[in-house]
Amino acid sequence: MERYLQMTLFFTFLPIYSKLEKPAFNIQKNTIVENEGSHPAHIKDIELPAGFSRMKADKNSFADWLEALKLKENKTVYLYNGQPKRNQTAQFALIDISVGNKDLQQCADAVMRMRAEYLYAQKRFEEIIFFDNNKTAYRLGANHDRKHFDAYLENVFYRCGTASLEKQLKTVDLKMVKPGDVLIKGGFPGHAMMVMDMAKNDKGKIIYLLAQSYMPAQDIHIVVNPFGQKGNPWYELNEGVVVTPEWVFPERHFRAW
Repeated sequence: MERYLQMTLFFTFLPIYSKLEKPAFNIQKNTIVENEGSHPAHIKDIELPAGFSRMKADKNSFADWLEALKLKENKTVYLYNGQPKRNQTAQFALIDISVGNKDLQQCADAVMRMRAEYLYAQKRFEEIIFFDNNKTAYRLGANHDRKHFDAYLENVFYRCGTASLEKQLKTVDLKMVKPGDVLIKGGFPGHAMMVMDMAKNDKGKIIYLLAQSYMPAQDIHIVVNPFGQKGNPWYELNEGVVVTPEWVFPERHFRAW
């Protein structure tokens, strides 16, 4: 299965992978991150840099749903097994979505989870579909209760990953990127992150937030910008590579649903 192949190749190419995932900060081993001052309650409450305004989201759109996502008061990223993540320097805030109790909801899985949760909340069940590397489709089906939905997602996480998700998504022009789009590099290993919110200033500069899970499966979190001011989570939208705390994306790797 793809997930086991990913793990095998991960260890095979560990030297290369380690260079790509090297954080821009010193790694703090299993550190509990204390809350500091006021904390945003939702994505839409995350403070903007001076001169920027949020780009208006249509009601009931994916962007609107993402903006309303709740954030945890706790800022420590925990793994699926309850242990704190080794690197506690990458996160700005944690999204209040369960990681489960299995090592399944990793990077691409977190992206698929948020897309599926939005469609499920909108009762657009027929649109909840993902594909594996063999282009086999996994649909939610007629049973829409929560227990069945969670079991469906667990199966999707097991069968699908960054390589298959990148094939499913569509290339998007940089000028058309919007919240809910995905920054992705498919592979073994690969990585995927979701654009969570966007803002613009009078000069036309656009900034955005990114969220990720990682290996092992862990809390989905808004990441900081390693080249911004301390604790800054906003990235400037441009044609260059995107350097995040734990992954470097090549140019032109934004994708849309």
